Amino acid sequence: MPSDFFTSLEVNPQIYAYITPGVTYHEGFIKIGYTERDAETRIKEQTRTPGLKYKILLIESAVRNDGTVFTDKDIHKILRKNGFKQSEHGAEWFKCSLEDVQAAIIAVRNKKSKIGNRTRDFKMRPEQERAVAITAEYFTRIKQEAPGHTPKFLWNAKMRFGKTFAAYQLCKRMDFKKILILTFKPVVEAAWSEDLSSHIDFEGWEFVSNKSANFKIDSQNLIFPVVVFGSFQDLLGTDKSGGIKAKNKFIHETEWDLVIFDEYHFGAWRDNAKNLFKKFDEESDFDSDPEVYKSKEAEEAYNEKFLPIKSTHYLYLSGTPFRALNSGEFIEEQIFNWTYSDEQQEKLNWKGENNPYKSLPRMVMMTYQIPDSIRQIAEQGEFNEFDLNVFFSVKNPKGTKIEDSRFLYEDYVRRWLNLIHDSEITLGQRRPPMPFSDSRLLKILNHTLWFLPDVASCYAMYNLLNEDKFFHDYKIIVCAGTKAGVGLDALPPVLEAIDNPFETKTITLSCGKLTTGVTVSAWSGVFMLRNLKTPETYFQTAFRVQSPWTLRDDSNNELVIKQECYIFDFAIERALKQIADYSCQLNVDEDTPEKKVAEFINFLPVLAYDGAVMREINAQDILDIVMSGTSATLLARRWQSALLVNVDNATLARILDNPEALAALEKIEGLRALNKEIPTIINESEKIKKARQGNPSPKVEKKLSEEEKALRKKRTEIREKLIKFCTRIPIFMYLTDEREENLKDIITQIDSRLFTRVTGLEIKDFDLLNSLGVFNSPLMNDAIYNFKRYEDASLEYTGRNTHQYEKIIGGFDTKITSEEFYEQYEPLAKTENNENGYKKNNIIDRLKKLLFKT
Repeated sequence: MPSDFFTSLEVNPQIYAYITPGVTYHEGFIKIGYTERDAETRIKEQTRTPGLKYKILLIESAVRNDGTVFTDKDIHKILRKNGFKQSEHGAEWFKCSLEDVQAAIIAVRNKKSKIGNRTRDFKMRPEQERAVAITAEYFTRIKQEAPGHTPKFLWNAKMRFGKTFAAYQLCKRMDFKKILILTFKPVVEAAWSEDLSSHIDFEGWEFVSNKSANFKIDSQNLIFPVVVFGSFQDLLGTDKSGGIKAKNKFIHETEWDLVIFDEYHFGAWRDNAKNLFKKFDEESDFDSDPEVYKSKEAEEAYNEKFLPIKSTHYLYLSGTPFRALNSGEFIEEQIFNWTYSDEQQEKLNWKGENNPYKSLPRMVMMTYQIPDSIRQIAEQGEFNEFDLNVFFSVKNPKGTKIEDSRFLYEDYVRRWLNLIHDSEITLGQRRPPMPFSDSRLLKILNHTLWFLPDVASCYAMYNLLNEDKFFHDYKIIVCAGTKAGVGLDALPPVLEAIDNPFETKTITLSCGKLTTGVTVSAWSGVFMLRNLKTPETYFQTAFRVQSPWTLRDDSNNELVIKQECYIFDFAIERALKQIADYSCQLNVDEDTPEKKVAEFINFLPVLAYDGAVMREINAQDILDIVMSGTSATLLARRWQSALLVNVDNATLARILDNPEALAALEKIEGLRALNKEIPTIINESEKIKKARQGNPSPKVEKKLSEEEKALRKKRTEIREKLIKFCTRIPIFMYLTDEREENLKDIITQIDSRLFTRVTGLEIKDFDLLNSLGVFNSPLMNDAIYNFKRYEDASLEYTGRNTHQYEKIIGGFDTKITSEEFYEQYEPLAKTENNENGYKKNNIIDRLKKLLFKT
């Protein structure tokens, strides 16, 4: 195994205090110092003068339970602030008592010394500057070009981007005074509050939590900005009579300069009012089935929903905004991207000192094909994939307390535990590095997060770990269920258990809590022990362990404790699919999926144990495994997806404002009257939205719902016609001699005459519509690339697979699939040419003649 995947730094930060009896000028003074080595050794080094006596008063850890480190300078600062005199014979000597030193340590450890003080004065990093500049330019330009339009912008930025700080800087640059922050995860409130209250750039700004009752904003006399923070559950909720909560009325009455939607990937604002106002379950609702949300998003993407607040600008923040990107809700000029690959590339390329990315650890994924003797009981599905939810399932007898839960397949889970920590167990030809038996990993993984299917499985794992002698040195924390608390309330027990992370070992068991919006610096590994349907949830959880962990040495130099952090997964196929989905969906460039995956794993190495050997795998390997289950039927569905086209108001408005685009669309069968339909759809939907802002009566609401249903029908008709056009693209690709891999290839490298003949549009028309966001470029690129891979594979096989191809071509309801087409195509697929292989070119020649026959 490459040694550079396993690096760590062994340190023990300590605060010490001592006196020197007999030294008159130090009489009544205490020396307070800091070291990351052994404190007694350090004190001996300082007291080498012959005959000098010293007495050690205390040696205490300089590590907080959140993993951050403080130094003697922090203690000195609070002592000075409280009026204690500093010695003229040494800056580290203070005239105080031992109790005073202990009180100062407690205050610094609890960060009390920073209350009310603005001690931060750092500047924006380059990528934050770009995000603020691009967004401000877009807001300003749209307001000038379309005064009646409310601009919105998306920051697709991974964790540790510094979204709160950068968002405040955007408000400062745009001179916004009234700012509303809405989130579906109240746990992030602490970060928004701390950034505003601790940085010198925001002196005078006011932060108001939704917990504050009956707040009022005097819009006429605002000197400094007011930032209001709240959750959707509270701020958009209702009182017992169904009306707006009294304390939140000002939210609905105020016209905000900016509304910020944080943690946007949860998509709470896309739900209807009934679902929006219900209580959120952080342990079950956050990983919705992708097929369900895709069908739902197809409707929601063009259904203008009621949002009872008014703003002149909107900013959306998320580290995994897959739904927003897939639905085409934002076009390219409305998105700023900052990915894990971007961050790690900047870290690598930084020249000189003060590298702002230095402390951000590299992630390493380690996946394992576990033995058949263990996996057999949990092989499920069409491809017999190892199902983690089945493997870690719980079936308690009736009346069993949740705390007494046991695994259904407890013997197998016990074998799995032995596998990850018992160095005597071998797998195949050789034993791969396992988390708790490989010496390199063992010294790094003192604190880990285990992500399990549900609350019962967390307690079942707790019971099993406590019975395993190996884990007796570890404190096991169940961060699941009602007893663990909600949001930030679940964090203190974890930090208390970690205490001094250099001296303790912990395992935190969760099924949803603390997987977003929190920082636990000491976590260095996450065990993905459940099936996750979406890459949002997978990587939101995985990035929890990428929190930086640093300290300062005696010379105030930054030392990075955590160089690498680890994702452990025991379902290889699932893990690699998450890698492929994450890297392809978040990177919106025109690159092929293979290039996107290669770029991502260049900075997040994937080590896979396939039953014989542990090796680092490449992008081609990942895509081959992920694509192995693709069938012609599934591929055809991609080209019939409602998400491939956008018919929301913003897109329709762009079409209406561009006569060439409108004329191009009207060339598509069934879209001849768009110039009349589009204005009606836009105007009526805006009217409905405005009517709902007035809190309409049930009778009026019923009428509005009926009108909305009629509008939805019109949008659906437009969408279906556009999808019908999309299904002609793979037919065109099949008939070309080129190997198109993305939209750019189709637009720039094709036979334009053939494209027009097959699709009905000229290339320039298609290019224009694509630039306006009519087609969802990322999803279209994905469908094109997968078609190309499937086509390449089919060309290598015999005629049997050409019939698989017919399922794709024949599955589309387009003009080209006429009886004449099938009469020509079917015999060609059964010719003698196919006895020794599929001769595609012979068929293409005949089909082209058919297409261009007058």
